[in-house]
Amino acid sequence: MKKLMLIAIALLTLNATAQDKKIKKGHLNDLSAEEVATLKTKKLTLHLDLTESQQEKVKTIVLEEAKYKENQRAVHKKKKKDETSKKLSKEDRYAMANERLDRQIEMKKQMKAVLNAEQYKKWEASLSKKNQKKRKALRGKKSDKKQ
Repeated sequence: MKKLMLIAIALLTLNATAQDKKIKKGHLNDLSAEEVATLKTKKLTLHLDLTESQQEKVKTIVLEEAKYKENQRAVHKKKKKDETSKKLSKEDRYAMANERLDRQIEMKKQMKAVLNAEQYKKWEASLSKKNQKKRKALRGKKSDKKQ
């Protein structure tokens, strides 16, 4: 009887933690571009100690990026509904990667114009940490698919 209770508690615990991860995954996807921009600007203000004028400039940059991402998400959803698991061609993947990198370069230029040297260095360091986390997460997903 005790073993049965332990197994039931373990299953309930695992189920609850799995649901928490699902909820956390899309926490910014359901917000508007303005809300995302406000939240990201406030996080950057706390992290980089931005002045009022820097906050306004950063918010416009982040808002532009959030609107673009919102638009891309809508386009992706529409394509996903229209086409059933159609893979992108080599040229399409190249064009998308090129566009993404151009946007990243432009954002870096804009942020460099707004932030001072110390803030910019700190901001770049936080970007590299985020990218490392994303790569680790992707590696984990790829290994899960192989099994």
